[in-house]
Amino acid sequence: MSPEVVAHRGASTRRPEHTLAAYELALAQGADGLECDVRLTKDEHLVCVHDRTIDRTSSGTGLVGAMTLEELRRHDFGSWHGGEPAEVLTLDALLALAADHGKRVFVETKHPVRHGGRVERRLAERLGRHKLDVVMMSFSVFAVHRFKALKPEVPTLLLYDRLWPKVKPHFADFAGPGVHLLRRHPGRGRDAYVWTVDDPADVALCRERGVRFLATNNPEETRELLADNLTPDQP
Repeated sequence: MSPEVVAHRGASTRRPEHTLAAYELALAQGADGLECDVRLTKDEHLVCVHDRTIDRTSSGTGLVGAMTLEELRRHDFGSWHGGEPAEVLTLDALLALAADHGKRVFVETKHPVRHGGRVERRLAERLGRHKLDVVMMSFSVFAVHRFKALKPEVPTLLLYDRLWPKVKPHFADFAGPGVHLLRRHPGRGRDAYVWTVDDPADVALCRERGVRFLATNNPEETRELLADNLTPDQP
C-alpha cells in the first residue's frame, strides 16, 4: 500500500507556507492530509507559523508569542514567496478547510515556547468543541505526553530528528522520524510518519518500507511518483 501524502505546510514549494493558498493548492493536487505548525499568540489564539518570529515569512518582525492576533493580521504572510498578500492563518481556519474536504490535519505544537504547556491545553480545548480528524505531534516528549493526558482519544505522534528509538513511548500512537533517519535504519519505517520527503529516491524508499504517512512540500509530484510506481536511480 502506498503512503498517504501529507502536504507539509501546504503545497509549500509552489505557494507561501502556512497560507490558505498553499493548503487549497495541496487539496487541489490530491493531498491525503495537511500538516501545520502551531504557536500561541499573546491573546492565546493558535496560528500556523513555524518560526518563533515572523521575520522570515512575513512583512513584519517580532515574536509570535509577543503579538496579539490583531497585530499579526497587520502583516503580509504571502508576498515573501511571490504569492498574493495573505493574512496569518489561524488553526481554526485550517481545520474548517480540512473538514470541508474530509481531510486529516497533522498539528505540530512548537517547543520551546514562552507559553510552556498552554499551547497543548489550548489545542485540546479547541478540539473538544468539534469532532475533527486530527493527529497531534511534537518533537517534545513532554508535549506529546501532556496532550495525550488531556485528549486520550486523539492520536499522537512523536517526531524524531537526531535519534529514532526502537520503542516509542506508550502515549505516542505513531513514530515520526525524519527521512534521514529512515535512510540510516534499514528495515524500519512500517506505519511511521516520515518527514520531509521531496526527493524521488526517498519517495521510493518510503513506499518500499511501508511508511504510512509521507510529509512532502510537493504533494502533486509525490503523488505522481507513487502512482507511477517509479524506482529512480540511486545517487
